[in-house]
Amino acid sequence: MQQAKQLSLLIAITAWATLIGGIVYAHLVYFPPYLSHLPESNTLITGPYAVRDENFWMRIHPVSILSTLVALVLNWKLPARRKWIAAAAIIYTLVIIATATYFLPGLLAFAGSGNSNLTAAEWYQRGQTWQYLSWLRGACMFAGFILLLQALIKDRQ
Repeated sequence: MQQAKQLSLLIAITAWATLIGGIVYAHLVYFPPYLSHLPESNTLITGPYAVRDENFWMRIHPVSILSTLVALVLNWKLPARRKWIAAAAIIYTLVIIATATYFLPGLLAFAGSGNSNLTAAEWYQRGQTWQYLSWLRGACMFAGFILLLQALIKDRQ
């Protein structure tokens, strides 16, 4: 059982690391050109060779959530680990809520920017605000990742 506890936490950490890698990549490579030139840059997601990053996100989130919950359940009797894993799970929950209520609707609005009456300057400002807040969201996820690493080094007895 001890190995299952350790393995479940390592899987959760790996899933979170993959997720954070996607966050960093999206914010350094994808969002700056996309959100800096709307509505013209909309072809990055609507054109014939559009980037379809939703496939990544729709796969990594369930894996990350499930692995975090399994790690929490299997490590529940270890208070030193439980508090760190639970704190990471709470952060993830809050980030998912923020994503569903603000970030996804924002992305949908950006996708429809070509059919809008907003000026390019207004889209630029919206995009910059969205990116800034999304970096904060990513920092929260990184903090959750650090909490999982903290749980890993805690007493396994």
